[in-house]
Amino acid sequence: MSNNLRFEVVHEAFKKHAVDVVPPSARPSEFFGELVFDREKMFKYLDRKTYDALIDCIDNGKQMDRQIADKVAAGMKTWALEHGVTHCCHWFQPLTETTAQKHDSFMEYDWKGGMIEEFEGKSLFQQEPDASSFPSGGIRATFEARGYTAWDPTSPVFIYDDCLCIPTIFISYTGEALDYKAPLKKSIKVVSDAALAICKMFDKRVRKIQCNLGWEQEYFLVDDGLYAARPDLIACGRTLLGHASAKNQQMDDHYFGQIPTRVQAFMKDLEIEGHRLGIPMKTRHNEVAPNQFECAPIFGECNLANDQNMLLMGLMKQVARRHGFRVLLHEKPFEGINGSGKHNNWSLSTDTGVILLAPGKDPMSNLQFITFFVNSLVAVKRHGSLLKASIASATNAYRLGANEAPPAIISAFLGKTMTDVLRQLLNVPNDTDIVIAGKHAYNTGLVEIPEIFLDNTDRNRTSPFAFTGNRFEFRAVGSKANCAGAMTVLNAAMAEQLIDFKAAVDAEMAKGTPMKEAFMATLKPLIAEIIDTVCFDGNGYAKAWEEEARRRGLDVERCVPKMFLENTKPESVALYEKLGIFTAAELQARNEVKWETYSKLVQIEARTLGDLAINHIIPAATNYQSTLLRNVTMLKSLFPNEWETLAAPEIAIIRKISGYNAEIKEKVDVMVAKRKVANKIADDYEHAMAYYEIAELLTGIRKPIDKLEEIVDDTLWPMPKYRELLWIR
Repeated sequence: MSNNLRFEVVHEAFKKHAVDVVPPSARPSEFFGELVFDREKMFKYLDRKTYDALIDCIDNGKQMDRQIADKVAAGMKTWALEHGVTHCCHWFQPLTETTAQKHDSFMEYDWKGGMIEEFEGKSLFQQEPDASSFPSGGIRATFEARGYTAWDPTSPVFIYDDCLCIPTIFISYTGEALDYKAPLKKSIKVVSDAALAICKMFDKRVRKIQCNLGWEQEYFLVDDGLYAARPDLIACGRTLLGHASAKNQQMDDHYFGQIPTRVQAFMKDLEIEGHRLGIPMKTRHNEVAPNQFECAPIFGECNLANDQNMLLMGLMKQVARRHGFRVLLHEKPFEGINGSGKHNNWSLSTDTGVILLAPGKDPMSNLQFITFFVNSLVAVKRHGSLLKASIASATNAYRLGANEAPPAIISAFLGKTMTDVLRQLLNVPNDTDIVIAGKHAYNTGLVEIPEIFLDNTDRNRTSPFAFTGNRFEFRAVGSKANCAGAMTVLNAAMAEQLIDFKAAVDAEMAKGTPMKEAFMATLKPLIAEIIDTVCFDGNGYAKAWEEEARRRGLDVERCVPKMFLENTKPESVALYEKLGIFTAAELQARNEVKWETYSKLVQIEARTLGDLAINHIIPAATNYQSTLLRNVTMLKSLFPNEWETLAAPEIAIIRKISGYNAEIKEKVDVMVAKRKVANKIADDYEHAMAYYEIAELLTGIRKPIDKLEEIVDDTLWPMPKYRELLWIR
């Protein structure tokens, strides 16, 4: 391999900004949302009756008739044509963790020998992709191809390149959801309704509850040329071999460090394109590991925020290519340094401006806060296994519990202030006013430095579900995952708990108990249930935590295929069916998709590593060994009496190479034999379990390869090393 390929591949595109349509002096507020058919554009391009009907549909869930849809489509078409759009597509989220789209031209015959641009309400409302070509878990067979995408008006239509993209749900011909969006929307509806019923007891003016999501997207950047020289990155999105770089993240100097010039140019263009698409990008910075970065938006409504994250992940890949990078969204692309997550900041808020997970300013608002705070924790405690199953995958398994990310145990961090509040509430009369300390000032002792206001809770980076002042941060979600999977489970668990809580309070009040005392009487048993079980403020990375978690009755399962079994347990099916989110058939189908996906991902990694080991690594090592053998032969010829002493270093290396080569070959043969057995297993779960065992073998194959990397001539090593991959030049 040419060293030039290792270090420098220059494209003309590297030298250009990704966005040429925005003047350098333009402020983001001037072009934010210009490619989104938002309310401002709806008002401009639709007549008043059509506009009112569409807003009523978006805000109040009122059904829209086909006649109105035709007028909406006509307005969208006029706007789109002004931006040079030639095609439209239904943009949806199948069970592939990616998005899908099929572009159709606006062109239609005018029946006068020419063509016209046409876009009707029927094309806006629904389309028909091939449902059998997407993962369905057996719901759709090859000979049963029909499926439908249907417009989601609550997520704005947007323009991407020359295409008008219409966010949609995706269902089968028989009505089952084949995507992430449809269940997410159902879960948002049920948790909002359940929360509204409780909020109205505190404030009758509340009319609507919004479920909020603020995601934080972590990712790695790698030079395009180096990426092209790593078959494992191309096939698997992560490195399957590679010895640790002498310098990686041990100095902690990359985190929040100065952003490299090329990376900042990429970030700037990503933000510009994101802003034009209505994504409220707010934060950018270096993450802990070298070449690792993070971006995050202002939080927003859960369904829209999730769509924006899915859109951004695709956008990142395209913008990165224009800057000579490849984006790595794999949860663990490099061994020995931190992997990437996607922290999901989740909260509920009212249309009166109250964040339900933020402490209030008076006793009654604090009671409302404690109600939602405690019920969130109970939901997590009772459905922790389901939450873990929602973030489990073949790729996230390499990150969870790796002494860097949240452990594979779902617990919640409260902080000292909130832990003390809950413990005190257990021992006070039910009519006691709830007082929660707010921020307090801290004087640094330096006259020129202003007072610092400290929050009433610290942060715990080892906790998978942490309270951070006005929201819970679900930190276990994988970097390339669709947030909807985790949010659907969290919303469902919370909805069930709020419904049960409201029923218990109503029963207590029916006895004549005042509202405040009824709430406290219902909350106290729940606080006792969670305070010494799911609540844990300590070090989640500590070895002792797993044993303590097991004693507390928490789920400590680490096997990903087994985690998915939680989805189809009777209690899980009952939860989803009574809330109308999933049917038993849909849950079984999704599990089959998850098991099949797991098996395929591990199979690809195993085949790739086997190929690299036999066709790349062993030949390179043998080549170097041959060079050493020739040197030993010449030493013996030139120095017949002392050659053994002179050649001792080379002989030692020759022996090591032979030993490592033999170990690699033996372990690859074992892996291949196990793959052949696994491939004959028809049952999806048993097939995945067989591949779980194969996944455990990959580290064993890697170890001797990484040892060889330390001793083989650098010029003969067939791939870029970590020291090259991890530092942007």
